[in-house]
Amino acid sequence: MKIFKILLSILAIVLIIYNFTQVNFNAPFEEESIIAFITILASMCALILLQILRLSKKIEKQIKQNK
Repeated sequence: MKIFKILLSILAIVLIIYNFTQVNFNAPFEEESIIAFITILASMCALILLQILRLSKKIEKQIKQNK
């Protein structure tokens, strides 16, 4: 599970970087640029969700140790 979370995080970061290169800064809200922005936002959401999962597993582990 840990390797899976790491791979998903790396994939999300790669998608953010790739889509950042696809943005046309002369017209940032036109056609392909808006798709790139949406994908960047979705990848950031995925990273946030993975961090929440990591923290919840850490808290779960600490609760089990305290019982």
